[in-house]
Amino acid sequence: MALPHSGTSQRRALTGLLENERFLAFVLLAPTVLLLGLFIAYPFVMGVWFSLSDISVGNPAHFVGLRNFVKAWNDSIFRTAFWNTSFYTFWATIFKLALGMWLALLLNRHFRGKRIVRASMLLPFIVPTVLSTFAWRWMFDPTFSVLNWTLYKTGFIVAKLPFLSNGDWALWCAIAVNTWRGMPFFAITLLAGLQTINTDLHEAASLDGANGWKRFWHVTWPLLKPVTVVVVVFSIIQTFSDFQLIYVLTGGGPANSTHLLATYAYQIGVATGLLGEGAAISLCMLPVLFIVVWIQLRYLRRLEGA
Repeated sequence: MALPHSGTSQRRALTGLLENERFLAFVLLAPTVLLLGLFIAYPFVMGVWFSLSDISVGNPAHFVGLRNFVKAWNDSIFRTAFWNTSFYTFWATIFKLALGMWLALLLNRHFRGKRIVRASMLLPFIVPTVLSTFAWRWMFDPTFSVLNWTLYKTGFIVAKLPFLSNGDWALWCAIAVNTWRGMPFFAITLLAGLQTINTDLHEAASLDGANGWKRFWHVTWPLLKPVTVVVVVFSIIQTFSDFQLIYVLTGGGPANSTHLLATYAYQIGVATGLLGEGAAISLCMLPVLFIVVWIQLRYLRRLEGA
């Protein structure tokens, strides 16, 4: 007769635990915390340890302090990669924001074929990066470039353009491809922000005699700033740490002139087996991203408090 009473007590205890908000929150969050620890915290801690050691493929790690960071900073290719990463991130983000805003404003209007345009706009974003970059690499190819052929046949150029054989040209080509790929994300996000703005505000501004530019600058843009800050933060993080696009398009060439920090860290840490030096180069991205995100989040809080 004690067994049913015991089972009832256990069920009541279990019900009480499930009704406890703290216990339920712990149960629901535990798998997420475990996964974050395994796939983010542990690799990060190991990366910090590698950066402070002389570990390489086949050799054990010995603590060397900041030697890898000093060596990286004295490396001319590292400084080039750092400048390229900053330049690449700045201009790609500017172009994506400008073109994404223009496309969002266009899609916020009513016109025939709007659904087709909106669907086709997502193609650059949903196609795998490696696949789309291979297609761009073929279009920029010095021998089989369809762009060179088209420009030559239409009379715009008299000689082939060195799209990927010149360092400056290659970096701008990478910026163009990144802009093409990231613009849909900006457009869709900004379009969602535009559709939350009350149309009565635009109508009131029109009645006051405001033209299209004044309505955008004094009505649309202030209300769109919070969304813009968020999408710019995501873009900077993704672009600053970009690896696939540059690796497939140029491989860091010609003559290491288009390396970003991510591709140079891969070349040093994986291709040459110097894991400690590669980890140090990778960690150099962290303080820059932290400062940028901190500044933009403070600006976002200021907007919310205004």
